[in-house]
Amino acid sequence: MATDPFPRPIRTRRRFSALLAATALGVYLLLIIGATTSITNAATACSTWPACHTPVDPLSQTDLAIAWGHRLAAVLVGALVAASVVTAMLGAASSRVMAVLVVGAVLYVVQVGVGAATATLGPAAIVPGLHLTLGVVIFTTVVLALAWDLELATGSEDDIIETPEPIDPEPSATAGGGRTLPSSRLARTRLTAFAYFKMMKPRLMWLLCLVAAAGMALAAGPALDRYTIVATLGGGVLAIGASGTFNHVLERDVDQRMSRTADRPLATDLIPVRNALLFGLFLTAASLTVFLTINALAAALGLAAIIFYSVVYTLLLKPNTVQNTVIGGAAGALPALIGWAAVTNEIGLPGLALAGVIFLWTPAHFYNLALAYKDDYARGGFPMMPVVRGETETRKHIVYYIAATLAGTVALAWIANLGALYAATVLVFGGIFLWSAVGLHFEQTEAAAFRSFHASNAFLGAVLVAILVDALVLTTPVF
Repeated sequence: MATDPFPRPIRTRRRFSALLAATALGVYLLLIIGATTSITNAATACSTWPACHTPVDPLSQTDLAIAWGHRLAAVLVGALVAASVVTAMLGAASSRVMAVLVVGAVLYVVQVGVGAATATLGPAAIVPGLHLTLGVVIFTTVVLALAWDLELATGSEDDIIETPEPIDPEPSATAGGGRTLPSSRLARTRLTAFAYFKMMKPRLMWLLCLVAAAGMALAAGPALDRYTIVATLGGGVLAIGASGTFNHVLERDVDQRMSRTADRPLATDLIPVRNALLFGLFLTAASLTVFLTINALAAALGLAAIIFYSVVYTLLLKPNTVQNTVIGGAAGALPALIGWAAVTNEIGLPGLALAGVIFLWTPAHFYNLALAYKDDYARGGFPMMPVVRGETETRKHIVYYIAATLAGTVALAWIANLGALYAATVLVFGGIFLWSAVGLHFEQTEAAAFRSFHASNAFLGAVLVAILVDALVLTTPVF
């Protein structure tokens, strides 16, 4: 009779993966509370360990609650770490999963000792940042265990596909290919106008504008003026439109081979290439003109974003390297720097930290889309991760980059002194994002890939909104 791979009450490998995911989220929660305790200096409200004496001053009750929350969370998360280690040792976990979990458990004990020393001897008794650094390392070990266990449970060595046959492109709209244009002049005008609008990739605009807005909010807070908002977002929309238009021009032949893009305006000859180029140049000039009304640095960064996406990513990275999505994440990160520079006329550490979160989030976000459209990307000749290294490796890297993104959000909170709303948002939506990635490993369907993709959008959108509210409305920082 077959036996369960893990002891009761876990039993199945899927439940063991759920335990590891819960442990990772628990450690992440502890990181957030620990950062709160450090930034607000709440640890001074409790100078004993493990018990915590109530101070006389009633004004310190909030700090006392934070300190107690940190200690209670440490107990609960410690129990999860211990449960993960014991379950791995008694069950069918691989040797490397057990090894990293043991390392994480040992470091957890060390971290508890560092926390006790900080509480009783004061922050000056230990190396600055040591407690938080240990927490990040522990979080990394648990995530590695999760990713490796999921690979063992759901992976396949034979999931790299053969290049599919190209699809038959849409008939040309203007070169006698059989496509019929509307007879009404008004209808033709509407169709053409929508085609130009489509070239600007409007679906990218809302998220990238949120990134720029978050950069501005971090830089200025409630003092942010209306003209800076309007000019920065207006210039950003024009820059995104220019980048999208040039991308359509440069990929028009490849677009004809992919079902996802075969109906694009240039792939169907609805818009002449010369007109599209002129439109892209006009948008570029308009974007720079708007940015220059703010400052030259914002304009330079806007031009860099257009060139990077249009030339570096589209021409050099996307068709030539499997790391195209990773490096190409810099294009999505630049709006954070543009927003910061629009306010300060310089590049500051909080702006860089926000850009870092966007950079790390991009692969975790886009690899889901690459999984859903794997055949299409193979047909187009793009060396995307699922095409070159297979779906198993791609799913594992999604977990890696989610973990890196979550660690980046902690660093951003530390550097930008963000508040409790931000902390709660990254915890809830980060948990949803990670959980959807775990589900993707077991379901391995296009629908699951799209769920994880939408969860990534929801995560970043919610985090950016939380930054805006924290910076613009909640002016008193508590994180």
